[in-house]
Amino acid sequence: MSEIDWNDFQKVEMRVGSVIKVEDFPEAKNPAFKMWIDFGATIGIKKTSAQVTKRYNKEDLLNRQVIAVVNFPKKQIANFMSECLVIGAVGEDNDVTLLSPDYKVENGIKIG
Repeated sequence: MSEIDWNDFQKVEMRVGSVIKVEDFPEAKNPAFKMWIDFGATIGIKKTSAQVTKRYNKEDLLNRQVIAVVNFPKKQIANFMSECLVIGAVGEDNDVTLLSPDYKVENGIKIG
């Protein structure tokens, strides 16, 4: 594992947002959902693709607060443009557990 310095870490914009819409994503190479996440008035709504179908269903994700990196460049995934990266702990067989705050916080709040 390579080390980064504090300046590198400060470049990563991790924010809390609430999932406001979830759809199946059958065009994705691996099972995934399309998610729209509200990061508050300053950042707005960003969409992403997340391979979290092993642990979550759409109803589990709706209104859930998640943590995401919001300053990555956009990435085309099949026919969908992903605008952020949801953060999760990846276990065996790529089973992802999403990271989220223990208590409800304001959408858009910075992680640091």
